[in-house]
Amino acid sequence: MSKDWNKRTKLVHGGTRRSQYNEVSEAIFLTQGFVYDTAQDAEARFLNAGPDEFIYARYGNPTVAMFEERIAMLEGAEDAFATASGMAAVNGALMSLLKAGDHVVAARALFGSCLYILEDILRRYGVEVTLVDGTNLGEWESALRQDTKAVFFESMSNPTLEVIDIAGVCTLAHAVGATVVVDNVFTTPVYSRAIELGADVVVYSATKHIDGQGRALGGVVLGTQEFIRKTLEPFMKHTGGSMSPFTAWIMLKGLETIDLRVRAQAASATAVAKALVGHDALAKVIYPGLEDHAQYDLVQTQMGAGGTVLSVDLKGGQEAAFDFLNKLEICVISNNLGDAKSIATHPATTTHQRLPDEQKVELGITPGLVRISIGIEDTDDLIADFVNALG
Repeated sequence: MSKDWNKRTKLVHGGTRRSQYNEVSEAIFLTQGFVYDTAQDAEARFLNAGPDEFIYARYGNPTVAMFEERIAMLEGAEDAFATASGMAAVNGALMSLLKAGDHVVAARALFGSCLYILEDILRRYGVEVTLVDGTNLGEWESALRQDTKAVFFESMSNPTLEVIDIAGVCTLAHAVGATVVVDNVFTTPVYSRAIELGADVVVYSATKHIDGQGRALGGVVLGTQEFIRKTLEPFMKHTGGSMSPFTAWIMLKGLETIDLRVRAQAASATAVAKALVGHDALAKVIYPGLEDHAQYDLVQTQMGAGGTVLSVDLKGGQEAAFDFLNKLEICVISNNLGDAKSIATHPATTTHQRLPDEQKVELGITPGLVRISIGIEDTDDLIADFVNALG
């Protein structure tokens, strides 16, 4: 299958495997195992399974393989492994790579569950973790050591939307032989250049933009064939974090339209952010596509667009934030993002609730902060909804 296709063509046709029936839509292989003609065939497959030979759904499945191949083509990665959720992808990427005594440097501005893996789970098992200001290359350089095994960061942080210099961090990390693991959810596969910029491993929560319609949990880890098949796959297939065939089919359908959806969402997010700047009820509007964003120039070279998410900080704190959320008519209150529906979230009391207050302050997660994931609704309707809710 041609790898010279442009992005939208890859998203529709990449990785397709057709059965003897030559179906148009990808087939869902809802099976936990596979049958062998002879005992010798079973032995041979367990010894050395070919690219289109499968053993057990936890190890691989034709529908899942289609999703893995398609997303790898899109990302420019050699290989991919699909997982049961985005956090299964983060956990698998880090746990398969690290052991007791290893050192990890990570950006401190992370999703709450990612911080839990780093600060609680990895430290519990003897991994030393150093947290830095991800936007400060000087802090990365100071924290990295000759024995640093990995670095981890969100290319765009949740929910304060700080953007990290992927190429800069990769240069520093590779100088000490560390593996760079990037959580790329907010950047999205549409605007991603992570591997081109030097990342070794890229992680997505497919639950977000890849599905894009709030239907299923899923995740994926992308990287070299060596890492995916020799390091990650043994860990994942023995610990059970694999993606189901039905979920893989949903994600394949999501990939067909992701480029159209995400570009429309990013354009709408830019318009909404510009419309809300200067509103009397807001202390600030945070959007990487605005020229006053601290990493605006980096965003333009690294992504080319500001993404689909903005955050607003209301002057009246939590009370004002809740009042705003409760007055929304189109935008729904939930804790997901990347959906076709616009979604508003109050991070301090939901996604980042477990963080101590002093850590919330350090990360900029104020009581008045609301994260808004822009959907595909009419832009003018969304602007009117937000302005009305702000009073």
